[in-house]
Amino acid sequence: MLNNGDIEFKSSAIKIPLSSPQNPIPHLPFCSQSLTSTLSQAKFSITQFLDSLKFHRKPIKLRSFPSPLLCSSTLALNESTQAQPGGATGGGGAIEVAQTKAPVSRTRREDEERVLISEVLVRNKDGEELEMKDLESEALMALKACRANSALTVREVQEDVHRIIDSGYFSSCMPVAVDTRDGIRLVFQVEPNQEFRGLVCEGANVLPSKFVEDKFRDGYGKVVNIRHLDEVIESINGWYMERGLFGMVSGVEILSGGILRLQIAEAEVNDVSIRFLDRKTREPTVGKTKPETILRQLTTKKGQVYSLNQGKRDVETVLTMGIMEDVSIFPQPAGDTGKVDLVMNVVERVSGGFSAGGGISSGITSGPLSGLIGSFAYSHRNLFGKNQKVNVSLERGQIDSIFRINYTVPWIEGDDKRTQQSIMIQNSRTPGTLVHGNQPNNGNITIGRVTAGMEFSRPLRPKWSGTAGLTFQRAGAHDDKGDPVIKDFYSSPLTASGNTHDNMLLTKCECAYTGDLGSSMLVFSMEQGLPILPEWLSFNRVNARARTGAEVGPANLLLSLSGGNVLGKFSPHEAFAIGGTNSVRGYEEGAVGSGRSYVVGCGEISFPLFGPVDGAFFADYGTDLGSGSSVPGDPAGARGKPGSGYGYGAGIRVESPLGPLRLEYAFNDKKTGRFHFGVGHRN
Repeated sequence: MLNNGDIEFKSSAIKIPLSSPQNPIPHLPFCSQSLTSTLSQAKFSITQFLDSLKFHRKPIKLRSFPSPLLCSSTLALNESTQAQPGGATGGGGAIEVAQTKAPVSRTRREDEERVLISEVLVRNKDGEELEMKDLESEALMALKACRANSALTVREVQEDVHRIIDSGYFSSCMPVAVDTRDGIRLVFQVEPNQEFRGLVCEGANVLPSKFVEDKFRDGYGKVVNIRHLDEVIESINGWYMERGLFGMVSGVEILSGGILRLQIAEAEVNDVSIRFLDRKTREPTVGKTKPETILRQLTTKKGQVYSLNQGKRDVETVLTMGIMEDVSIFPQPAGDTGKVDLVMNVVERVSGGFSAGGGISSGITSGPLSGLIGSFAYSHRNLFGKNQKVNVSLERGQIDSIFRINYTVPWIEGDDKRTQQSIMIQNSRTPGTLVHGNQPNNGNITIGRVTAGMEFSRPLRPKWSGTAGLTFQRAGAHDDKGDPVIKDFYSSPLTASGNTHDNMLLTKCECAYTGDLGSSMLVFSMEQGLPILPEWLSFNRVNARARTGAEVGPANLLLSLSGGNVLGKFSPHEAFAIGGTNSVRGYEEGAVGSGRSYVVGCGEISFPLFGPVDGAFFADYGTDLGSGSSVPGDPAGARGKPGSGYGYGAGIRVESPLGPLRLEYAFNDKKTGRFHFGVGHRN
């Protein structure tokens, strides 16, 4: 014969099943969700017990039901044995009732029938008082309907069993009803969870151990609470989700001795492949780019835990190569290994072609076609399928003329620092008006340069980059007829060596910081002339530029500062020119002065007007720090340039793919007004 203690459910372990592939990161179910089926099966058996009380049937013992997922409950309602005639106590055989389906109408009616309960107690599975009184209090606090001297229905008892289990402290709960002389006593026989005594975490490669320890530290030595455990698991899963990592808690088990084993599933990258798609049909095709050229750009590697955020950055990196029209990544299960295969779909752009365009040169301030230039170029973005680039361009204006050949290797093969190599050959002719101004006889001086050089650049750290290079330059001045000249109208020398051309070999070092969206910037550069031959120029030039922005309510405040200095023997046309669109507005280009040293500062506040159009107020100031006379021939002093000046005005900004288009009107300190047009942020 079974007694009350034999009918209960015990759970030696709490297990969380693996999710299906369609739902890779499920929510851990609460105990209350897993109890629904068990309690619904117990419902009819309670009804049978109530009938036994009404019609004085023999005691009823309930059949046990299957254990739910996270926790378990049983329900046994026994009628106490009555004293037998002669003072003997009858044991009374328990009648086991198999579960059958009751008619719906009868079940609903019996749910509403109430039985008076005289006393409600919480005991352990053996019917004895709990050692931990705080657990007894937790169970009693969970009860809502079951109170002493209250009339209860089957549904209300079921709901309170549900609430005790849902409190999270108990692995089983068995309500037992006993008919006493004082009435029916309802006893909830519970089995508390084990005390937490240790943690074993398996499979966590990227999850910080301190994070896990902090989550479980407060529970050490206390009874395991399933609800709190669920919150911890959700927190761990949230840690992975916040970082875009493919990871989750795949299993939890409470071992004997109160040891909690936490199993983590992290999806490692098994393989990364490139799939080329046709530009029109989006069907797989053969690409021109070598797959290894793309793969080396990716920071996601085999054996890493796959990160959605890292994958997004890899897509952006491949797009910045300039040879792809569309890029996307698709993770796929790698069989039954628990790993993922990554397939990157790419659509290539047209590799090369001709282009033509136009622009405005800031160095020309007079003439019927003042500053207008046209350009024609041929470029190839993906030479040899290695993302190497070659560009041949010609720009021609009223005076300007630039022929340039550029060859760029964005990432030198075999280098792990993303070092870029650029080779440049250039033949240019630019106006000399920035330093030497227009000649009184209406003659123009142009500066011709033949330049060849090589530069190497690489990222130093996030948002920081460095450049080093070596450049040879041969420069000289020419008149309107193209003949070389060594002095201007004011007899100021146009070369440092006294010859028709100055030769120089320059080493260059530059360090640059670029903030988000380009609003913040810091650049420091230095050039050193190497006198390999006696007539080659030897000088040192340093230059620094800084720009920063801040939001002031709906407006944006932009501050910029630049400065530089030259030591040694240098060509006069290499002096720092002050004044103009990117310097001190309100002045013509170079009209403030030209010196060995300079400082230019600007303050600007912009505010939205409508759509992509912003308004702006600004003020500029620039000075040559009194160094104009130290430039060979003092070209600024000969032309009466003040050496310092300021300007102020207003303008509008229109956002475009090229950057802000700026149309401005400014007054200088001589109250002279002037329009300025520029593209992009000020230098």
